[in-house]
Amino acid sequence: MSALKFCRECNNMLYPREDKETRTLLYACQSCEHQEVASDTCVYKRVLRKPSGEPKDVLKDIAADPSLPRTRSVRCYMCSHPEAAFFQVCTGAPTKGEKAMTLYFICCNPSCGHRWRD
Repeated sequence: MSALKFCRECNNMLYPREDKETRTLLYACQSCEHQEVASDTCVYKRVLRKPSGEPKDVLKDIAADPSLPRTRSVRCYMCSHPEAAFFQVCTGAPTKGEKAMTLYFICCNPSCGHRWRD
């Protein structure tokens, strides 16, 4: 998770912002015009302390999150949309010091939002 970032020009805090044209994550100052491209796409990390089969707090509009990576190598099973956002979640108990990871996909079609795991 990234630490707080500060403006090089005026020392105010930088806030995450999406550049909609290039679909990149930026950190921008609200006091001056300074902005910089984010080196890490993680702006917030939430740790859930209870085990679960599928994350219950995943919302349908999570595919619009610019910090999630996207792929065109899978198609949605419900609407055949060619793009999906994805993330990994620790699932199950660790085996020999390694944690089990499950890969979740979310359809990027705003009218679908179907979720599945690999």
